[in-house]
Amino acid sequence: MDFSIKAFDTKNTLAAAKAGVVAVAVFENKKLSQAAKALDASGEITAAVKSGDISGKAGSTLLLRGVGGVAAARVLLVGMGTDEAVSDKSYTTAVGAALKVFGTLGSQDAIIAFPVADVKERDINWAVRALVIAANETEHRTDSQKSKKEPAPAGVRKIVIAADAANAVTQLKPVLAQAVAISNGMALTKELGNLSPNVCTPTYLANTARQLATEYGFDIEVLERKQLEALKMGSFLSVAKGSDEAPKFIVLKHMGGNKKDAPVVLVGKGITFDTGGISLKPGPNMDEMKYDMCGAGSVLGTFRAIGEMGLKLNVIGIVAACENMPSGRASKPGDIVTSMNGLTIEILNTDAEGRLILCDALTYAERFKPAAVVDVATLTGACIVALGHHTSGLFTRHDDAHDALAQELLDAGKQAGDVAWRFPLGENYNEQLKSNFADLANIGTPGAASITAACFLENFTRKYTWAHLDIAGTAWKSGANKGATGRPVPLLTTFLMNRV
Repeated sequence: MDFSIKAFDTKNTLAAAKAGVVAVAVFENKKLSQAAKALDASGEITAAVKSGDISGKAGSTLLLRGVGGVAAARVLLVGMGTDEAVSDKSYTTAVGAALKVFGTLGSQDAIIAFPVADVKERDINWAVRALVIAANETEHRTDSQKSKKEPAPAGVRKIVIAADAANAVTQLKPVLAQAVAISNGMALTKELGNLSPNVCTPTYLANTARQLATEYGFDIEVLERKQLEALKMGSFLSVAKGSDEAPKFIVLKHMGGNKKDAPVVLVGKGITFDTGGISLKPGPNMDEMKYDMCGAGSVLGTFRAIGEMGLKLNVIGIVAACENMPSGRASKPGDIVTSMNGLTIEILNTDAEGRLILCDALTYAERFKPAAVVDVATLTGACIVALGHHTSGLFTRHDDAHDALAQELLDAGKQAGDVAWRFPLGENYNEQLKSNFADLANIGTPGAASITAACFLENFTRKYTWAHLDIAGTAWKSGANKGATGRPVPLLTTFLMNRV
């Protein structure tokens, strides 16, 4: 989808604009938005609303053709709920309804003139981003591995976002570019997540990172098994050793800020398929364990976004990638391994493998003397039990520095519409990770499983400011609409943008 922004005012009116369709908002109390009024010289829009042909309820639509005094071939009326305070949901519902109609039209171009300034507690920047992400979501395809591809989508391919003044166009052009970059980052994350696990292997993730490095000028290093052994990453390698696929430890560097500025480090869990290992998962829905690399996918998607927008910030991405497979070489429950920082870990359950690869990646992050580290992982099913599929889990220590980092992430999530919720951490939960035979067990005693998983990781982050995002419930959808969501690329990218 192609996007642009254009000002419409008394000199260059919306009514005089030539387009296949112009979408404007109407409200439940039979009121018209300012843009709708601008197209109503003939009274046809007022008549349609008063007649009850459109309710004004968020998402309701009515297509009018040949409206008098309007140069566009069609006018699409879109309900946006009450005019007093348009909610986030009303706006996004209206956008989705308009885009659905656009896809059925014989026109290639459209103008959207929604009253974005009226969205409660939001600004036009948010509205533009929401529109672009929603539009690109309608274009996302999941048939890349089908022998026969679905027909190319019909309907509108170019969207002009209407602004009310030339200065608004100047303000919104960089916002539009950022929105497109975030959307493209989400698209990469979804593409990686949806690929079959025999294609999207650790090597495939490494090659994708190399392509990003070439395209956007990132520095890249991919560490192989012998290098990981030399670094004494015994915890990470204990997960990888059950598979014939070689592990990859990927380090991307976007040095867009001042050379002396400490970087933000993003760490992604890259289990490209998770059988559970010797602690084998049940068969039903095991195919969805190809999504266990969505933390890694979101780091790569975020790098695509910040590379495309040329973000003036130092950011380092670390992806620990391997498979978790059962074999004669695989780790067994009861094994004790030594992590990179020297702590010994008793593996009580080989299906709690994400924390075993992340702990070494988090130790590796120390060498960059980071301003902050955020790890991203589909870590625990317990997070889905707690938060469902709407909200990611956020975990960090409780002190001034970590409270500030947590607030940054929560605010970025709210700003981006990619929300998180903070959980507690503390010594009481660490007690659940005690082992009789090692420094730590890789699972805790029953209860608070998401929190004890985060507490496990916290043991490897004491030398810097750190936060953990559990995206098990938000990274993909099951059922008829099965597929990766691209989250939390909007949250992470917005968090980084806010740091510039």
